[in-house]
Amino acid sequence: MAEKRVQRRLAAILVADVVAYSRLMEKDEAGTLERLKALRADLIYPRIAADGGRIVKTVGDGLLVEFPSAVDAVRNALDIQGVMARRNADLAEDRRMEFRVGINLGDVIIEGDDIHGDGVNVAARLEGLCEPGGVYVSGSVFDQVTGKLDAWFDDLGEQTVKNLARPVRVFRAQIKSEAVADPKPVAEALTLPDKPSIAVLPFENMSGDPEQEFFADGISEDIITELSRLRGFFVIARNSSFIYKGQSIAISDVAHDLGVRYILEGSVRRAGNRIRVTAQLIEGDAGTHIWAERYDRMLDDIFELQDEITRQIVGALEPSLMVAEAERSQRQRPENLDAWGYVARAMPLIWTWSGNDYGPAETLLCKAIEIDPNYARAHSILALGLIVNAWFGRDGPDDDSADQAFEEAKLAVKLDANDPWGHLALGFAYGYRRNSEDAFAEMEQALTLNPNFALAHGFYGLVLSWAGEAQKALKEVDLAERLSPRDVINIHYPTIRGVACFAAGDYEAAAAHARTGIRQRSDATGAHRVLAASCGQLDALEEAQATAARLVKLQPEITLRWAQNNVPIPSSEFLGRYVEGLRLAGIPE
Repeated sequence: MAEKRVQRRLAAILVADVVAYSRLMEKDEAGTLERLKALRADLIYPRIAADGGRIVKTVGDGLLVEFPSAVDAVRNALDIQGVMARRNADLAEDRRMEFRVGINLGDVIIEGDDIHGDGVNVAARLEGLCEPGGVYVSGSVFDQVTGKLDAWFDDLGEQTVKNLARPVRVFRAQIKSEAVADPKPVAEALTLPDKPSIAVLPFENMSGDPEQEFFADGISEDIITELSRLRGFFVIARNSSFIYKGQSIAISDVAHDLGVRYILEGSVRRAGNRIRVTAQLIEGDAGTHIWAERYDRMLDDIFELQDEITRQIVGALEPSLMVAEAERSQRQRPENLDAWGYVARAMPLIWTWSGNDYGPAETLLCKAIEIDPNYARAHSILALGLIVNAWFGRDGPDDDSADQAFEEAKLAVKLDANDPWGHLALGFAYGYRRNSEDAFAEMEQALTLNPNFALAHGFYGLVLSWAGEAQKALKEVDLAERLSPRDVINIHYPTIRGVACFAAGDYEAAAAHARTGIRQRSDATGAHRVLAASCGQLDALEEAQATAARLVKLQPEITLRWAQNNVPIPSSEFLGRYVEGLRLAGIPE
Protein backbone atom coordinates (compact mmCIF):
# COMPACT_ATOMS: atom_id res chain seq x y z
CA MET A 1 0.00 0.00 0.00
CA ALA A 2 1.31 3.45 -0.91
CA GLU A 3 2.31 5.60 2.04
CA LYS A 4 -0.24 8.32 2.79
CA ARG A 5 1.07 11.73 1.75
CA VAL A 6 1.31 14.39 4.48
CA GLN A 7 -1.08 17.27 3.84
CA ARG A 8 0.48 20.72 3.85
CA ARG A 9 -0.53 24.27 3.00
CA LEU A 10 0.83 27.79 3.20
CA ALA A 11 -0.81 29.85 5.94
CA ALA A 12 -0.39 32.95 8.05
CA ILE A 13 -0.15 31.76 11.66
CA LEU A 14 -0.87 33.98 14.64
CA VAL A 15 0.12 32.96 18.17
CA ALA A 16 -0.89 35.08 21.16
CA ASP A 17 -0.88 34.81 24.92
CA VAL A 18 -1.55 36.96 27.97
CA VAL A 19 1.39 38.69 29.61
CA ALA A 20 2.06 37.58 33.22
CA TYR A 21 -1.07 35.40 33.18
CA SER A 22 0.09 33.30 36.18
CA ARG A 23 0.58 36.43 38.29
CA LEU A 24 -2.87 37.71 37.36
CA MET A 25 -4.43 34.34 38.18
CA GLU A 26 -2.64 34.15 41.53
CA LYS A 27 -3.93 37.60 42.49
CA ASP A 28 -7.53 37.09 41.29
CA GLU A 29 -8.17 33.74 39.67
CA ALA A 30 -11.93 34.07 39.16
CA GLY A 31 -11.79 37.70 38.03
CA THR A 32 -8.89 37.11 35.62
CA LEU A 33 -10.61 34.12 34.01
CA GLU A 34 -13.84 36.07 33.70
CA ARG A 35 -12.11 39.03 32.05
CA LEU A 36 -10.29 36.75 29.58
CA LYS A 37 -13.54 34.99 28.64
CA ALA A 38 -15.26 38.33 28.14
CA LEU A 39 -12.43 39.63 25.95
CA ARG A 40 -12.55 36.55 23.80
CA ALA A 41 -16.31 36.69 23.44
CA ASP A 42 -16.83 40.39 22.69
CA LEU A 43 -13.54 41.37 21.04
CA ILE A 44 -11.08 38.69 19.98
CA TYR A 45 -13.27 35.98 18.46
CA PRO A 46 -15.55 38.36 16.50
CA ARG A 47 -12.57 40.30 15.12
CA ILE A 48 -10.80 37.10 14.05
CA ALA A 49 -13.93 35.87 12.27
CA ALA A 50 -14.38 39.23 10.55
CA ASP A 51 -10.82 39.08 9.19
CA GLY A 52 -11.23 35.53 7.87
CA GLY A 53 -9.23 33.83 10.59
CA ARG A 54 -9.82 30.32 11.96
CA ILE A 55 -9.18 29.63 15.64
CA VAL A 56 -7.23 26.39 15.66
CA LYS A 57 -7.09 26.00 19.42
CA THR A 58 -6.87 27.77 22.77
CA VAL A 59 -4.66 26.50 25.57
CA GLY A 60 -5.10 28.34 28.86
CA ASP A 61 -4.27 31.94 28.03
CA GLY A 62 -2.75 31.05 24.63
CA LEU A 63 -4.34 31.24 21.20
CA LEU A 64 -3.38 29.72 17.83
CA VAL A 65 -5.10 31.22 14.78
CA GLU A 66 -4.76 30.51 11.05
CA PHE A 67 -5.36 33.20 8.43
CA PRO A 68 -5.41 32.76 4.65
CA SER A 69 -3.57 36.08 4.23
CA ALA A 70 -0.63 37.67 6.03
CA VAL A 71 -2.23 41.08 5.51
CA ASP A 72 -5.40 39.94 7.30
CA ALA A 73 -3.40 38.43 10.16
CA VAL A 74 -1.37 41.58 10.81
CA ARG A 75 -4.36 43.87 10.41
CA ASN A 76 -6.26 41.74 12.91
CA ALA A 77 -3.45 41.75 15.47
CA LEU A 78 -2.88 45.51 15.24
CA ASP A 79 -6.60 46.16 15.47
CA ILE A 80 -7.00 44.09 18.63
CA GLN A 81 -3.86 45.45 20.25
CA GLY A 82 -5.04 48.99 19.54
CA VAL A 83 -8.36 48.32 21.28
CA MET A 84 -6.59 46.70 24.22
CA ALA A 85 -4.25 49.67 24.62
CA ARG A 86 -7.22 52.03 24.84
CA ARG A 87 -9.04 49.79 27.34
CA ASN A 88 -5.98 49.40 29.55
CA ALA A 89 -5.20 53.12 29.60
CA ASP A 90 -7.64 53.84 32.46
CA LEU A 91 -6.94 50.66 34.46
CA ALA A 92 -4.54 50.18 37.34
CA GLU A 93 -1.41 48.30 36.26
CA ASP A 94 -2.34 45.15 38.20
CA ARG A 95 -5.73 45.05 36.45
CA ARG A 96 -4.44 45.37 32.88
CA MET A 97 -4.59 42.40 30.55
CA GLU A 98 -1.98 42.69 27.80
CA PHE A 99 -1.20 40.34 24.93
CA ARG A 100 1.94 39.39 23.06
CA VAL A 101 1.47 38.40 19.41
CA GLY A 102 3.75 36.62 16.95
CA ILE A 103 2.87 36.11 13.27
CA ASN A 104 4.61 33.95 10.66
CA LEU A 105 3.87 33.01 7.08
CA GLY A 106 4.97 29.47 6.41
CA ASP A 107 4.24 25.90 5.47
CA VAL A 108 2.08 23.99 7.99
CA ILE A 109 1.20 20.32 8.36
CA ILE A 110 -2.55 19.61 8.54
CA GLU A 111 -3.79 17.02 10.96
CA GLY A 112 -7.58 17.10 11.25
CA ASP A 113 -8.46 20.54 12.60
CA ASP A 114 -4.99 21.03 14.00
CA ILE A 115 -1.88 22.45 12.34
CA HIS A 116 1.76 22.12 13.34
CA GLY A 117 5.29 22.23 11.94
CA ASP A 118 7.99 24.89 11.56
CA GLY A 119 5.48 27.48 10.36
CA VAL A 120 3.74 27.30 13.73
CA ASN A 121 6.97 27.01 15.73
CA VAL A 122 8.36 30.25 14.29
CA ALA A 123 5.17 32.14 15.17
CA ALA A 124 5.37 30.81 18.71
CA ARG A 125 9.00 31.91 19.06
CA LEU A 126 8.13 35.39 17.78
CA GLU A 127 5.39 35.64 20.37
CA GLY A 128 7.92 34.69 23.06
CA LEU A 129 10.23 37.51 21.95
CA CYS A 130 7.49 40.10 21.75
CA GLU A 131 7.06 42.88 24.31
CA PRO A 132 3.70 43.38 26.09
CA GLY A 133 1.12 44.93 23.79
CA GLY A 134 3.30 44.34 20.75
CA VAL A 135 3.09 42.50 17.43
CA TYR A 136 6.20 40.78 16.06
CA VAL A 137 6.21 39.39 12.54
CA SER A 138 8.69 37.30 10.57
CA GLY A 139 10.55 38.44 7.47
CA SER A 140 8.22 36.37 5.28
CA VAL A 141 5.22 38.25 6.69
CA PHE A 142 6.91 41.62 6.28
CA ASP A 143 7.62 40.86 2.60
CA GLN A 144 3.91 40.27 2.02
CA VAL A 145 2.41 43.16 3.96
CA THR A 146 4.83 46.06 3.50
CA GLY A 147 3.10 48.89 1.66
CA LYS A 148 -0.32 47.26 2.06
CA LEU A 149 -1.16 48.36 5.60
CA ASP A 150 -1.22 51.68 7.41
CA ALA A 151 1.55 50.51 9.72
CA TRP A 152 5.18 51.04 10.65
CA PHE A 153 7.65 48.14 10.70
CA ASP A 154 10.85 48.37 12.73
CA ASP A 155 13.55 45.95 11.57
CA LEU A 156 14.86 44.16 14.67
CA GLY A 157 17.33 42.05 12.70
CA GLU A 158 17.94 38.33 12.84
CA GLN A 159 17.10 36.66 16.16
CA THR A 160 18.38 33.30 17.36
CA VAL A 161 15.51 31.42 19.03
CA LYS A 162 15.20 28.19 20.92
CA ASN A 163 14.90 24.90 18.99
CA LEU A 164 15.37 26.54 15.58
CA ALA A 165 18.68 25.99 13.81
CA ARG A 166 18.47 29.14 11.71
CA PRO A 167 17.96 32.71 12.94
CA VAL A 168 14.62 34.43 12.28
CA ARG A 169 14.33 37.92 10.78
CA VAL A 170 12.01 39.89 13.07
CA PHE A 171 10.01 43.08 12.55
CA ARG A 172 7.97 45.03 15.10
CA ALA A 173 4.62 46.14 13.65
CA GLN A 174 2.84 49.28 14.85
CA ILE A 175 -0.21 51.21 13.72
CA LYS A 176 1.09 54.48 12.26
CA SER A 177 -1.19 56.58 14.42
CA GLU A 178 0.16 54.81 17.51
CA ALA A 179 3.75 55.01 16.36
CA VAL A 180 3.46 58.78 16.35
CA ALA A 181 1.13 59.05 19.33
CA ASP A 182 1.68 61.54 22.12
CA PRO A 183 2.97 64.25 19.82
CA LYS A 184 5.27 66.80 21.34
CA PRO A 185 5.03 70.48 20.59
CA VAL A 186 7.15 71.27 17.56
CA ALA A 187 10.30 72.90 18.85
CA GLU A 188 11.99 75.66 16.98
CA ALA A 189 14.56 74.12 14.65
CA LEU A 190 18.12 74.40 15.93
CA THR A 191 20.62 76.07 13.62
CA LEU A 192 22.90 73.47 12.08
CA PRO A 193 26.59 73.92 12.94
CA ASP A 194 28.99 75.09 10.23
CA LYS A 195 30.71 71.68 10.15
CA PRO A 196 29.51 68.07 9.95
CA SER A 197 27.20 67.38 12.91
CA ILE A 198 26.29 63.93 14.22
CA ALA A 199 24.42 62.20 17.01
CA VAL A 200 25.12 58.61 18.01
CA LEU A 201 21.99 56.83 19.21
CA PRO A 202 22.35 54.08 21.83
CA PHE A 203 22.93 50.80 20.03
CA GLU A 204 20.06 48.36 20.42
CA ASN A 205 20.60 45.09 22.24
CA MET A 206 19.05 42.46 19.95
CA SER A 207 20.32 39.44 21.89
CA GLY A 208 17.40 39.02 24.25
CA ASP A 209 20.12 38.88 26.93
CA PRO A 210 20.05 41.75 29.44
CA GLU A 211 23.74 41.14 30.18
CA GLN A 212 24.59 42.36 26.67
CA GLU A 213 23.00 45.73 27.39
CA PHE A 214 26.23 47.09 28.87
CA PHE A 215 28.16 46.04 25.76
CA ALA A 216 25.69 47.82 23.45
CA ASP A 217 25.79 50.96 25.60
CA GLY A 218 29.58 50.76 25.81
CA ILE A 219 29.95 50.69 22.03
CA SER A 220 27.75 53.79 21.71
CA GLU A 221 29.53 55.70 24.46
CA ASP A 222 32.99 54.88 23.11
CA ILE A 223 32.02 56.02 19.61
CA ILE A 224 30.75 59.33 21.02
CA THR A 225 34.00 59.79 22.95
CA GLU A 226 36.20 59.02 19.94
CA LEU A 227 34.18 61.19 17.54
CA SER A 228 34.38 64.05 20.02
CA ARG A 229 38.16 64.03 19.57
CA LEU A 230 37.79 64.97 15.92
CA ARG A 231 38.16 68.73 15.63
CA GLY A 232 36.22 68.93 12.39
CA PHE A 233 32.97 67.50 13.77
CA PHE A 234 30.13 68.65 16.00
CA VAL A 235 29.12 65.67 18.17
CA ILE A 236 26.07 65.56 20.43
CA ALA A 237 26.91 64.60 24.03
CA ARG A 238 25.97 61.21 25.43
CA ASN A 239 23.34 62.50 27.86
CA SER A 240 21.34 64.05 25.02
CA SER A 241 21.49 61.17 22.53
CA PHE A 242 20.75 58.53 25.19
CA ILE A 243 17.32 59.99 25.96
CA TYR A 244 16.15 58.07 22.86
CA LYS A 245 17.16 54.70 24.33
CA GLY A 246 14.36 52.18 23.92
CA GLN A 247 12.20 54.57 21.90
CA SER A 248 10.88 54.08 18.38
CA ILE A 249 11.21 57.49 16.78
CA ALA A 250 11.81 58.65 13.23
CA ILE A 251 15.42 59.49 12.39
CA SER A 252 14.31 62.81 10.90
CA ASP A 253 12.69 63.76 14.22
CA VAL A 254 15.86 62.91 16.17
CA ALA A 255 17.96 64.98 13.77
CA HIS A 256 15.51 67.89 14.10
CA ASP A 257 15.36 67.67 17.91
CA LEU A 258 19.14 67.56 18.33
CA GLY A 259 20.00 69.96 15.52
CA VAL A 260 22.33 67.64 13.60
CA ARG A 261 22.65 66.55 10.00
CA TYR A 262 23.69 62.93 10.55
CA ILE A 263 22.57 60.09 12.81
CA LEU A 264 24.53 56.94 13.60
CA GLU A 265 22.48 54.00 14.83
CA GLY A 266 23.27 50.35 15.31
CA SER A 267 22.55 47.08 17.04
CA VAL A 268 24.33 44.33 18.93
CA ARG A 269 23.33 40.67 18.77
CA ARG A 270 24.97 37.69 20.45
CA ALA A 271 24.60 34.09 19.32
CA GLY A 272 26.59 31.59 21.36
CA ASN A 273 30.21 32.72 21.44
CA ARG A 274 29.81 35.06 18.47
CA ILE A 275 28.67 38.64 18.45
CA ARG A 276 27.44 40.77 15.56
CA VAL A 277 27.48 44.55 15.58
CA THR A 278 25.80 46.54 12.82
CA ALA A 279 26.08 50.28 12.30
CA GLN A 280 24.59 52.66 9.77
CA LEU A 281 25.02 56.35 9.10
CA ILE A 282 21.91 58.23 7.96
CA GLU A 283 21.38 61.77 6.75
CA GLY A 284 18.60 63.04 8.99
CA ASP A 285 16.53 65.23 6.68
CA ALA A 286 16.53 62.99 3.63
CA GLY A 287 16.70 59.65 5.46
CA THR A 288 19.45 58.64 3.04
CA HIS A 289 21.70 55.77 4.11
CA ILE A 290 25.28 56.97 3.63
CA TRP A 291 27.30 54.12 5.10
CA ALA A 292 26.61 50.77 6.74
CA GLU A 293 28.79 47.97 8.00
CA ARG A 294 28.47 44.69 9.89
CA TYR A 295 31.11 43.28 12.23
CA ASP A 296 31.08 39.56 13.13
CA ARG A 297 33.53 38.56 15.84
CA MET A 298 34.25 35.80 18.33
CA LEU A 299 33.47 36.85 21.89
CA ASP A 300 36.84 36.13 23.52
CA ASP A 301 37.71 39.36 25.33
CA ILE A 302 34.64 41.55 25.39
CA PHE A 303 36.50 44.76 26.27
CA GLU A 304 39.13 44.26 23.60
CA LEU A 305 36.34 43.49 21.14
CA GLN A 306 34.51 46.67 22.15
CA ASP A 307 37.65 48.73 21.53
CA GLU A 308 38.32 47.07 18.16
CA ILE A 309 34.82 47.63 16.82
CA THR A 310 34.78 51.22 18.09
CA ARG A 311 38.07 51.94 16.28
CA GLN A 312 36.78 50.51 13.03
CA ILE A 313 33.45 52.33 13.13
CA VAL A 314 35.04 55.69 13.94
CA GLY A 315 37.78 55.13 11.36
CA ALA A 316 35.20 54.49 8.66
CA LEU A 317 32.90 57.34 9.68
CA GLU A 318 35.24 60.25 9.01
CA PRO A 319 35.81 59.59 5.27
CA SER A 320 32.13 58.64 4.84
CA LEU A 321 31.02 61.92 6.37
CA MET A 322 33.50 63.82 4.22
CA VAL A 323 32.10 62.22 1.07
CA ALA A 324 28.54 63.00 2.18
CA GLU A 325 29.45 66.61 2.93
CA ALA A 326 31.16 66.94 -0.45
CA GLU A 327 28.04 65.67 -2.22
CA ARG A 328 25.86 68.02 -0.18
CA SER A 329 28.07 71.00 -1.05
CA GLN A 330 27.78 70.13 -4.74
CA ARG A 331 24.03 70.62 -4.46
CA GLN A 332 24.51 74.20 -3.21
CA ARG A 333 25.21 77.23 -5.33
CA PRO A 334 28.84 78.40 -4.95
CA GLU A 335 27.80 81.83 -3.72
CA ASN A 336 25.97 80.15 -0.80
CA LEU A 337 28.99 78.18 0.42
CA ASP A 338 30.84 79.05 3.61
CA ALA A 339 34.51 78.23 4.21
CA TRP A 340 33.69 74.67 5.24
CA GLY A 341 31.56 74.21 2.13
CA TYR A 342 34.49 75.10 -0.13
CA VAL A 343 36.77 72.69 1.75
CA ALA A 344 34.17 69.92 1.52
CA ARG A 345 33.87 70.48 -2.22
CA ALA A 346 37.67 70.47 -2.68
CA MET A 347 38.50 67.33 -0.69
CA PRO A 348 37.23 64.68 -3.15
CA LEU A 349 39.16 66.47 -5.91
CA ILE A 350 42.36 66.18 -3.87
CA TRP A 351 41.83 62.47 -3.25
CA THR A 352 41.53 61.64 -6.94
CA TRP A 353 45.24 62.55 -7.16
CA SER A 354 44.53 63.66 -10.72
CA GLY A 355 46.27 66.61 -12.36
CA ASN A 356 42.98 67.67 -13.93
CA ASP A 357 41.35 67.98 -10.50
CA TYR A 358 44.19 69.66 -8.65
CA GLY A 359 43.69 73.14 -10.17
CA PRO A 360 39.96 73.37 -9.33
CA ALA A 361 40.67 72.01 -5.83
CA GLU A 362 43.30 74.69 -5.16
CA THR A 363 40.88 77.38 -6.36
CA LEU A 364 38.18 76.18 -3.94
CA LEU A 365 40.61 76.01 -1.01
CA CYS A 366 41.88 79.50 -1.71
CA LYS A 367 38.28 80.76 -1.64
CA ALA A 368 37.83 79.11 1.77
CA ILE A 369 40.97 80.83 3.05
CA GLU A 370 39.80 84.14 1.62
CA ILE A 371 36.57 83.83 3.62
CA ASP A 372 38.37 82.70 6.78
CA PRO A 373 42.17 83.18 6.76
CA ASN A 374 42.42 81.46 10.17
CA TYR A 375 40.64 78.28 9.08
CA ALA A 376 43.32 75.67 9.84
CA ARG A 377 41.60 72.81 8.00
CA ALA A 378 41.65 74.73 4.69
CA HIS A 379 45.41 75.31 5.02
CA SER A 380 45.95 71.62 5.88
CA ILE A 381 44.07 70.30 2.85
CA LEU A 382 45.79 72.83 0.59
CA ALA A 383 49.18 71.65 1.87
CA LEU A 384 48.29 68.00 1.20
CA GLY A 385 47.16 68.84 -2.32
CA LEU A 386 50.38 70.74 -3.04
CA ILE A 387 52.55 67.82 -1.86
CA VAL A 388 50.59 65.29 -3.89
CA ASN A 389 50.96 67.52 -6.94
CA ALA A 390 54.73 67.66 -6.41
CA TRP A 391 55.02 63.92 -5.67
CA PHE A 392 53.25 63.04 -8.89
CA GLY A 393 55.65 65.28 -10.81
CA ARG A 394 52.98 67.30 -12.60
CA ASP A 395 54.78 70.64 -12.65
CA GLY A 396 58.07 71.78 -14.12
CA PRO A 397 61.51 71.53 -12.50
CA ASP A 398 61.26 75.01 -11.02
CA ASP A 399 57.93 74.38 -9.33
CA ASP A 400 57.81 75.35 -5.64
CA SER A 401 54.74 73.28 -4.66
CA ALA A 402 56.63 71.35 -1.98
CA ASP A 403 57.98 74.53 -0.34
CA GLN A 404 54.56 76.18 -0.47
CA ALA A 405 53.01 73.05 1.04
CA PHE A 406 55.50 73.16 3.91
CA GLU A 407 54.57 76.76 4.74
CA GLU A 408 50.82 76.03 4.54
CA ALA A 409 51.20 73.03 6.84
CA LYS A 410 53.21 74.97 9.41
CA LEU A 411 50.55 77.68 9.37
CA ALA A 412 47.78 75.08 9.86
CA VAL A 413 49.49 73.69 12.98
CA LYS A 414 50.09 77.20 14.30
CA LEU A 415 46.40 78.07 13.85
CA ASP A 416 45.16 74.89 15.52
CA ALA A 417 47.73 72.64 17.18
CA ASN A 418 45.00 70.18 18.23
CA ASP A 419 43.76 69.42 14.72
CA PRO A 420 45.31 66.12 13.51
CA TRP A 421 44.95 67.21 9.88
CA GLY A 422 47.54 69.94 10.36
CA HIS A 423 50.07 67.50 11.83
CA LEU A 424 49.31 65.04 9.04
CA ALA A 425 50.05 67.69 6.41
CA LEU A 426 53.21 68.86 8.19
CA GLY A 427 54.44 65.28 8.60
CA PHE A 428 53.85 64.63 4.91
CA ALA A 429 55.72 67.85 4.05
CA TYR A 430 58.68 66.88 6.25
CA GLY A 431 58.72 63.46 4.64
CA TYR A 432 58.81 64.99 1.18
CA ARG A 433 61.78 67.10 2.33
CA ARG A 434 63.54 63.84 3.37
CA ASN A 435 63.39 64.81 7.03
CA SER A 436 62.21 61.48 8.42
CA GLU A 437 62.66 62.29 12.11
CA ASP A 438 60.34 65.30 12.07
CA ALA A 439 57.97 63.55 9.65
CA PHE A 440 57.54 60.63 12.08
CA ALA A 441 57.03 63.00 15.02
CA GLU A 442 54.26 64.93 13.24
CA MET A 443 52.52 61.79 11.99
CA GLU A 444 52.60 60.28 15.47
CA GLN A 445 51.16 63.50 16.91
CA ALA A 446 48.31 63.32 14.37
CA LEU A 447 47.61 59.75 15.50
CA THR A 448 47.85 60.71 19.17
CA LEU A 449 45.13 63.29 18.57
CA ASN A 450 43.05 60.80 16.58
CA PRO A 451 44.15 57.14 16.84
CA ASN A 452 41.42 56.14 14.38
CA PHE A 453 42.58 58.53 11.64
CA ALA A 454 42.75 56.08 8.73
CA LEU A 455 44.30 58.54 6.29
CA ALA A 456 47.05 59.44 8.77
CA HIS A 457 47.90 55.76 9.19
CA GLY A 458 48.11 55.43 5.40
CA PHE A 459 50.31 58.49 4.91
CA TYR A 460 52.46 57.47 7.88
CA GLY A 461 52.99 54.23 5.97
CA LEU A 462 54.13 56.28 2.98
CA VAL A 463 56.75 58.32 4.85
CA LEU A 464 57.91 55.11 6.59
CA SER A 465 58.32 53.45 3.19
CA TRP A 466 60.36 56.42 1.92
CA ALA A 467 62.56 56.02 4.98
CA GLY A 468 63.04 52.31 4.27
CA GLU A 469 61.00 51.15 7.31
CA ALA A 470 59.26 48.48 5.23
CA GLN A 471 57.57 46.34 7.88
CA LYS A 472 56.27 49.31 9.86
CA ALA A 473 55.03 50.89 6.63
CA LEU A 474 53.09 47.78 5.61
CA LYS A 475 51.57 47.53 9.08
CA GLU A 476 50.32 51.14 8.96
CA VAL A 477 48.79 50.72 5.49
CA ASP A 478 47.05 47.52 6.58
CA LEU A 479 45.64 49.36 9.60
CA ALA A 480 44.45 52.24 7.40
CA GLU A 481 42.49 49.84 5.19
CA ARG A 482 41.16 47.97 8.22
CA LEU A 483 39.86 51.17 9.79
CA SER A 484 38.28 52.45 6.58
CA PRO A 485 37.85 49.57 4.10
CA ARG A 486 35.75 51.61 1.64
CA ASP A 487 37.82 54.76 1.65
CA VAL A 488 38.34 56.36 -1.77
CA ILE A 489 42.02 56.84 -0.93
CA ASN A 490 42.60 53.08 -0.63
CA ILE A 491 43.21 52.66 -4.37
CA HIS A 492 46.61 54.33 -3.85
CA TYR A 493 47.82 52.04 -1.07
CA PRO A 494 49.22 49.34 -3.42
CA THR A 495 51.76 51.94 -4.58
CA ILE A 496 52.84 52.57 -0.98
CA ARG A 497 53.17 48.82 -0.45
CA GLY A 498 55.26 48.66 -3.60
CA VAL A 499 57.66 51.34 -2.30
CA ALA A 500 57.97 49.51 1.04
CA CYS A 501 58.74 46.19 -0.64
CA PHE A 502 61.27 47.88 -2.96
CA ALA A 503 62.97 49.35 0.11
CA ALA A 504 63.28 45.82 1.54
CA GLY A 505 64.77 44.54 -1.72
CA ASP A 506 61.74 42.38 -2.53
CA TYR A 507 61.37 43.49 -6.14
CA GLU A 508 58.92 40.73 -7.09
CA ALA A 509 56.49 41.85 -4.40
CA ALA A 510 57.09 45.52 -5.25
CA ALA A 511 56.24 44.86 -8.90
CA ALA A 512 53.11 42.90 -7.97
CA HIS A 513 51.81 45.73 -5.74
CA ALA A 514 52.63 48.31 -8.43
CA ARG A 515 50.69 46.32 -11.04
CA THR A 516 47.71 46.30 -8.68
CA GLY A 517 48.01 50.05 -8.30
CA ILE A 518 48.06 50.54 -12.07
CA ARG A 519 45.03 48.31 -12.54
CA GLN A 520 43.15 50.46 -10.06
CA ARG A 521 44.44 53.76 -11.48
CA SER A 522 45.92 53.57 -14.97
CA ASP A 523 47.33 57.12 -14.65
CA ALA A 524 49.11 56.50 -11.32
CA THR A 525 52.61 57.85 -12.02
CA GLY A 526 53.95 56.65 -8.66
CA ALA A 527 52.88 53.07 -9.38
CA HIS A 528 54.44 53.24 -12.85
CA ARG A 529 57.73 54.48 -11.37
CA VAL A 530 57.80 51.63 -8.83
CA LEU A 531 56.96 49.04 -11.50
CA ALA A 532 59.57 50.34 -13.93
CA ALA A 533 62.27 50.42 -11.24
CA SER A 534 61.33 46.97 -9.89
CA CYS A 535 61.29 45.34 -13.34
CA GLY A 536 64.61 47.02 -14.11
CA GLN A 537 66.17 45.50 -10.99
CA LEU A 538 64.64 42.10 -11.88
CA ASP A 539 66.16 42.31 -15.36
CA ALA A 540 62.61 41.96 -16.76
CA LEU A 541 63.53 44.51 -19.39
CA GLU A 542 60.59 44.05 -21.75
CA GLU A 543 58.03 44.94 -19.04
CA ALA A 544 60.37 47.58 -17.60
CA GLN A 545 60.72 49.37 -20.94
CA ALA A 546 57.00 49.16 -21.73
CA THR A 547 56.21 50.62 -18.28
CA ALA A 548 58.80 53.37 -18.75
CA ALA A 549 57.24 54.29 -22.11
CA ARG A 550 53.82 54.67 -20.48
CA LEU A 551 55.37 56.65 -17.63
CA VAL A 552 56.99 59.15 -20.01
CA LYS A 553 53.57 59.79 -21.57
CA LEU A 554 52.01 60.34 -18.14
CA GLN A 555 54.91 62.39 -16.77
CA PRO A 556 56.81 63.95 -19.71
CA GLU A 557 59.40 65.62 -17.44
CA ILE A 558 60.49 62.30 -15.87
CA THR A 559 64.28 61.87 -15.98
CA LEU A 560 66.84 60.20 -13.77
CA ARG A 561 67.87 63.66 -12.57
CA TRP A 562 64.24 64.44 -11.63
CA ALA A 563 64.00 61.17 -9.69
CA GLN A 564 67.31 61.84 -7.93
CA ASN A 565 66.12 65.29 -6.84
CA ASN A 566 62.40 64.75 -6.25
CA VAL A 567 61.67 61.19 -5.10
CA PRO A 568 61.71 61.76 -1.31
CA ILE A 569 63.93 58.80 -0.30
CA PRO A 570 66.50 59.97 2.30
CA SER A 571 68.74 56.89 2.12
CA SER A 572 71.39 57.21 -0.61
CA GLU A 573 71.61 53.40 -0.88
CA PHE A 574 67.84 53.00 -1.31
CA LEU A 575 67.58 55.96 -3.69
CA GLY A 576 70.52 54.62 -5.69
CA ARG A 577 68.80 51.27 -6.24
CA TYR A 578 65.58 53.08 -7.21
CA VAL A 579 67.26 55.37 -9.75
CA GLU A 580 69.31 52.49 -11.13
CA GLY A 581 66.12 50.50 -11.69
CA LEU A 582 64.65 53.42 -13.63
CA ARG A 583 67.86 53.67 -15.68
CA LEU A 584 67.69 49.97 -16.57
CA ALA A 585 64.05 50.50 -17.61
CA GLY A 586 65.14 53.17 -20.09
CA ILE A 587 64.28 56.43 -18.32
CA PRO A 588 66.54 59.12 -19.82
CA GLU A 589 69.25 60.97 -17.94
